[in-house]
Amino acid sequence: MEDEIINAQEPNELKPATDTLLVLNIHTNQVEMVKGIDQDGNLQKVPPQEKKDNEPLIRVDKHGDLFSNFFSNFYRQLKNPTHFNFFKVSEYDAVNTAKDLQKYVDQASSEEKEKLKDYEVLPKNNNNPKNQNTMDNNTENQEYRFQPEQIDWKTMEKFGLNQEKLEKMNAMDALLRGFKTNTLIPITINLGTAVSKMDVRLSLQTGDTGRVAVHLHGIRKEPNLNSKFLGHEFTDEDKKNLKETGNMGRVVDLINPKTDEIIRSVISRDRLTNELVAYRAEYMKIPDEIKGIRLDEHQKQTLLEGRPLYLEGMTSKKGELFDATVQFNADKRYVEFLFNNNQTPQQRQQHNQQQTQSTDQEAPKIFRGKELDDSQYEKFKAGQTVYVDGLTDAKGKAYQGYITFNKETSKTDFSFTHPNKLKEKAKPSEEHKAQTAVNTQGKTNEATKNVKEPLESKQQQPANQQQEDQQKKVRKPRGPKL
Repeated sequence: MEDEIINAQEPNELKPATDTLLVLNIHTNQVEMVKGIDQDGNLQKVPPQEKKDNEPLIRVDKHGDLFSNFFSNFYRQLKNPTHFNFFKVSEYDAVNTAKDLQKYVDQASSEEKEKLKDYEVLPKNNNNPKNQNTMDNNTENQEYRFQPEQIDWKTMEKFGLNQEKLEKMNAMDALLRGFKTNTLIPITINLGTAVSKMDVRLSLQTGDTGRVAVHLHGIRKEPNLNSKFLGHEFTDEDKKNLKETGNMGRVVDLINPKTDEIIRSVISRDRLTNELVAYRAEYMKIPDEIKGIRLDEHQKQTLLEGRPLYLEGMTSKKGELFDATVQFNADKRYVEFLFNNNQTPQQRQQHNQQQTQSTDQEAPKIFRGKELDDSQYEKFKAGQTVYVDGLTDAKGKAYQGYITFNKETSKTDFSFTHPNKLKEKAKPSEEHKAQTAVNTQGKTNEATKNVKEPLESKQQQPANQQQEDQQKKVRKPRGPKL
């Protein structure tokens, strides 16, 4: 990272226009300017009022991609990165901007401080969604990491899958966001001499060559806890926690087998497949609030250490009070509620759907940052398919699609193409039957049989005096011609 940090040049040299970073400590509300990171991962900073003319600040290239790569590297090396909010500003205006920002923070309400997150910079491909400050957001606001055209569909076809099938199973959304599918997917592997059918979770991962590969996560009878996992040897307490809750309950050092890098991580068990999953501790995002309970710093630290936290007096979407234990899950990448975990993968999948149905009945009005207007929302919460545009993926590319609120699971189903619907044959209603029978089918309606004009919509009686006279008029039969 040192190669990407350019120290300040001599004052009399011609310096290119560059940016620097301001940092807001979310615990102290102090705004300062960033100098760098020390060898222990601590942030080096200086208050704007104490900045000296020759004091070097961190300087970064203004180019978008170069800055993204630099900041991702910078963020990974920082100890406790979630304690800070970073803002990129012009180097020449940094002091004045820092002072103005401090005045704003000192006087701003909590709602106004939340608006600052619109200007915050986050590392490229960071798994912490912007503005994710409550548990209600979990993966819903995650940006796309992949596009459908990047998927190796020829390989998918070998498993009996295609884009249409995955969309119908609501699996595409999680895949494109870089997650494993939320449910087990039935696949068929045809080896020519043998055909194998199994249930797996799917995920997309970028290989060393840059190509996107499809990974299968098959069901294991039980996790392998007797062997080392990325260099970590499980204790009896680790094994007990992973079997009972699915989360190991602490942060440990793991070894990257490719680079030998030591990575502080949390470990969880995929409850659908029994696969062990690790997640970098530095990427853990802890919400400020969980179901109406504002977390204090001690509670946040408990969750950052991977430990379970019992909360009382939470409020469900139905307005009912409840108590529960929450914990960060490495497989889901967010803080989850802990329920009964001693179940088979199929039971766990069914239980998750039932639990979701019992706690999340309300249709959300905001989908991936896009707020539905009143007309869209009325159709959406009624279970109708609604077209939404103005959505943006991780690369800033706009996309659009169709969303449907699934009342059975209380989940939002997304599809790039309109879901297939059964076309109902149009039938005339009761009030239109007379019109259809007389005007189209040539039948006779006793109340209007003498009316000469075609019947109007819903008309079953004479509509005016002229038609009444026509209906009452009875022609006498003509006599024989003499």
